[in-house]
Amino acid sequence: MRLLCNIQTPTSGKIVWNGKNIAGLGEKYHDLLGYLPQHFGYYPDFTALDFLLYISALKGLSDQSARKKSKELLEAVGLTVESKHKIKTFSGGMKQRLGIAQAMLNDPHILILDEPTAGLDPKERVRFRNLISAFAKDRIVILSTHIVSDVEFIAEEIIMMRSGNIVRFGKPQEITSEIDGCVWECTVPADHAEEYASAFHTSNLRNTDRGETILRMIADRPPVENAVQVQANLEDLYLFYFKGEIEP
Repeated sequence: MRLLCNIQTPTSGKIVWNGKNIAGLGEKYHDLLGYLPQHFGYYPDFTALDFLLYISALKGLSDQSARKKSKELLEAVGLTVESKHKIKTFSGGMKQRLGIAQAMLNDPHILILDEPTAGLDPKERVRFRNLISAFAKDRIVILSTHIVSDVEFIAEEIIMMRSGNIVRFGKPQEITSEIDGCVWECTVPADHAEEYASAFHTSNLRNTDRGETILRMIADRPPVENAVQVQANLEDLYLFYFKGEIEP
């Protein structure tokens, strides 16, 4: 992500924007960017509004434009009521929403978000996904995450990387087709669930109130007699590629 933002220089290869190497575009390229790092810096004693005005000044916005844009973005991210509260009083989700607001101040053509939902509770993650979808209109949004469900329903294209190499690239429904026919759900006695989970790669496990366990497994054949084939999703594919690196 730092390479894409031209913060770090690649040791080999190049990144181009409209056919031009970004290394030679300088501030012209930076003007196109909005960036939210995984841990973005802020001044804890600043209010949300003061922080956005400060970032606006760094981005070269006029005072009038800065105030107008800051108030619009605070409303868009649901922080209007808290606009005069100090950032140190904010929850993690509120700080991330403020982070995406600062990234949008210059109305960027490219919005880059690095692990934006890490550490957020489910409600804030849903809110943040909706924000990203709303801001995605007429711009490129590049989002990195290990939380597969955060991108499954909002991303048009997925790049799956392992050890710095691209292993799959395409639309979600296209790349999951690789393991179509290899994802199964089956019900087993709860006292035998661990045995089955150890024998096959298991992506999900849930217990029922009938003393049974429902397993979701990835295998090239039915793992047990009553196994039912189910539609593969991105999480199944992720676990398929990283199964050797995930603790059982």
